[in-house]
Amino acid sequence: MKEPLLGKTIDELKEVAAAAGLPAFTAKQMADWLYKKHIRSIEEMSNISLKGRAAIAEQYDIGCTQPSKAASAADGTRKYLFPTEHGPIEAVFIPEENRATLCVSCQVGCKMNCLFCMTGKQGWSGNLSAAEIINQIYSIEESERLTNIVFMGMGEPFDNMDNVLKATEILTAQWGYAWSPRRITVSSVGLLPGVRRFIAESECHLAISLHNPFPAERATMMPAERAYSIIDVIAELRRHDWSHQRRISFEYTMFEGRNDTRRHAAELVRLLRGLECRVNLIRFHAIPGIELHSPRQEKMEQFRDYLSDNGVTCTIRRSRGENISAACGLLSSMDGRKA
Repeated sequence: MKEPLLGKTIDELKEVAAAAGLPAFTAKQMADWLYKKHIRSIEEMSNISLKGRAAIAEQYDIGCTQPSKAASAADGTRKYLFPTEHGPIEAVFIPEENRATLCVSCQVGCKMNCLFCMTGKQGWSGNLSAAEIINQIYSIEESERLTNIVFMGMGEPFDNMDNVLKATEILTAQWGYAWSPRRITVSSVGLLPGVRRFIAESECHLAISLHNPFPAERATMMPAERAYSIIDVIAELRRHDWSHQRRISFEYTMFEGRNDTRRHAAELVRLLRGLECRVNLIRFHAIPGIELHSPRQEKMEQFRDYLSDNGVTCTIRRSRGENISAACGLLSSMDGRKA
């Protein structure tokens, strides 16, 4: 089986060129064909000699894999199922009036096992390579329309740090997609070593899955809390400047009677006071076998207003694609759950 060119950095492409007996500048040519022109075969690299293309093709192919299935929701959301080395994964295209976002996956399943998430229920099968992450962007029919990428699909990005950072490098480097890092948001449950490394090595936005401001309560729903407390995560975030273009946000899925009370709102205000951030409230989407429910819209609005009135910027995220199991917390590639 040939190795993919997709997912390689400019330095790795220089190694490909050298092994094929080609000059170093061929790496930039290959990167242009891959990340700016989105070709499907090495034969299309017309500014590389026939002999050079043949030498590259002996060991490599482009590595783009079409989605095996797709499903569309009435609101325009579209979910794709992709085959990968360790099993299928899902990605979700979300069109809006002034933007088009792709929610990408980074693992097959997830180790975090959050109580309210379908992905965690299937366990973990493996990490996606940088090629498999980039392929989700490369191979959907809406690829040229995309304005934003969010790493909020299947998997915990900071549990696959090397490949996620490699993918964001390809997306933001001038030799790659040349996107502003402000168009990319990476989400994490708060794995502290990953938080530190991400802040040091990336300029992309960071989203932390918070869901409960009380550590003991959070631990009953998010096992990662037992290893890396949200208190310590926020203390780390306070060591950095978030007042410029880079943004920190907190995801807060709401559960009736579990984290939607005034007590929780007041603690959230105390926890985040003085930190330049945004809280996104998310309606819980029911999953089989879990006795959790979303509060009424009115209660979510009251929670939002309390935070806003007390100095915490807060919005209620619009739910998208629920009828095709594409909304927050619903992605899964277990048997019986198809795109």
